[in-house]
Amino acid sequence: MAIQWFPGHMHLTKKAISDRIKNIDVVIELLDARLPGSSANPMLAELTQGRPTLKVLNKQDLADPAITTQWLAHYNSQPGTRALGLDASVSAPAKALIKECFALAPHRGGNVKPMRVLICGIPNVGKSTLINTLTGKRATKTGDEAGITKLEQRISLADDFYLYDTPGMLWPRIIVAKSGYNLAASGAIGRNAFNEEEVALELLEYLKTHYAHLVEARFKLVAVAAMTDEELLTAIGRKRGALQGGNRVNMQKAAEIAIYDFRAAVMGRMTLETPEEFALWLVAGQKLDAERQVKKDAIELDRKIRFKQIPRPNSRDVS
Repeated sequence: MAIQWFPGHMHLTKKAISDRIKNIDVVIELLDARLPGSSANPMLAELTQGRPTLKVLNKQDLADPAITTQWLAHYNSQPGTRALGLDASVSAPAKALIKECFALAPHRGGNVKPMRVLICGIPNVGKSTLINTLTGKRATKTGDEAGITKLEQRISLADDFYLYDTPGMLWPRIIVAKSGYNLAASGAIGRNAFNEEEVALELLEYLKTHYAHLVEARFKLVAVAAMTDEELLTAIGRKRGALQGGNRVNMQKAAEIAIYDFRAAVMGRMTLETPEEFALWLVAGQKLDAERQVKKDAIELDRKIRFKQIPRPNSRDVS
């Protein structure tokens, strides 16, 4: 299953970013610390035209701290980029954003040249909560679901610091299959765009390999690493009473339990990808996408030939 979700308002967000970026000094991209690679929007680099970027690994209090350290080092090694971890509900670390932005654009500041910052991120990554923390008031609407913010907002954090908030935006085609599952598990994708049982199985396949002890402790199970994904989901459903007629496990409810427990971090602090893992997934996704494009181009060429929109290639020309 390929998970995709790009509702209409995201097209408007893309246009708004394209228009706004001309007058922006620094871009803040909020990432989910539990899936920093999957939550980084590949379309954003093109839209922001190489502007200095601050990568903020939000929700770090839910993520594996050792893996967060790896991701911060990964992003801090990139030119024109700084990175920091953040829990958006804590006020003191949030104020570090202003300092980091001025470090990225030291030529800005003062009333004549105020700092102009665009903050972007995928849906439900915590932008609204962060902005409310920065301003000390309810400047934006928040909620634990994708697609809350729908319009661009300008917020003044200081006399010489303007923050432009945009709605959460994914990208039209997710070529890394694992990213689609991780985004769905995190809550970044609308519920109607994926099957909870499939997402839960993918989630548990990773957790039983990397965090077996946490899964065992949460659900009072043993030897989960030796279970198949289906056996583990069934065991979770049985332990949590997700049963239907004939004492059978309701797999839909079991999946909802597994996904909820991950999102709420009640199993513990977990991260679904390392920089090395994501790099491998990305290479595989790009290769598969290129193969699909070759097939698509061949089908389109054949269609044009059959409908005589272009002449059939001469065999000698082909050779």
